[in-house]
Amino acid sequence: MSERKLENIQPGDRVSGTVTSVELAGAFVDIGVEAPGFLHISRLKSGKVNRVEDVLAPGQNVELWVSRVDPVAQRLELSMIRPVTLNWGQIQPGMQLRGEVIRIEAFGAFVEVGAERPGLVHVSEISDEYVRDPREQIRVGEELAVTVLEVDRKKKQIRLSLKAAQLEEVLEPEEEQQLPTAMELALRQALEASPPGRSTEKRRAKAGQPRDELEDILARTLSSRLRTSTEGSESEENK
Repeated sequence: MSERKLENIQPGDRVSGTVTSVELAGAFVDIGVEAPGFLHISRLKSGKVNRVEDVLAPGQNVELWVSRVDPVAQRLELSMIRPVTLNWGQIQPGMQLRGEVIRIEAFGAFVEVGAERPGLVHVSEISDEYVRDPREQIRVGEELAVTVLEVDRKKKQIRLSLKAAQLEEVLEPEEEQQLPTAMELALRQALEASPPGRSTEKRRAKAGQPRDELEDILARTLSSRLRTSTEGSESEENK
């Protein structure tokens, strides 16, 4: 890796690196800067970790976030836990989020969405069909699109739904109806005022023609009416 300066690294940056050594309290990771980063055991994942070796091994490639950087002291602290990007006041029912499945239980799956705590997708919110075991539908490490159902700020709990988010993706937005122009309105009025005998199908066919054709038809219709009116006036004057 080509080395970068620590001063160019910011807290919250997402980086990748290679584990160089595993210690009792954590691991050192080379992310391509002038000093190795330290990954504390408490920052390996949200759940409890008994031994660093259970999660990491030398030579392993990992995705991390920068927790703290001190260029003067040449100190870099890293985390494998996604940083908080959503505070409790920002999370609202109906909000669409994306997150990673970090744990699966018989009653549902916990999804890391960038909040202080992961949200829970209950087994009943995974699919419209009956789900016996959540592991049959999703897996740890999978990224999902979810919809917020409920937020309990006092208990700091987030209820999520996978099936609601899937429904949102399936439903396409309704096409906006284009309002008729003044020219089209005038043409419709002219067609409605035309003598009986024309079939409804012909009127509908004309109403569905492209705008250029409609404008041409209207121009010819108005021109024809103007000629008829002029000829009628001349006939009256010759009498």
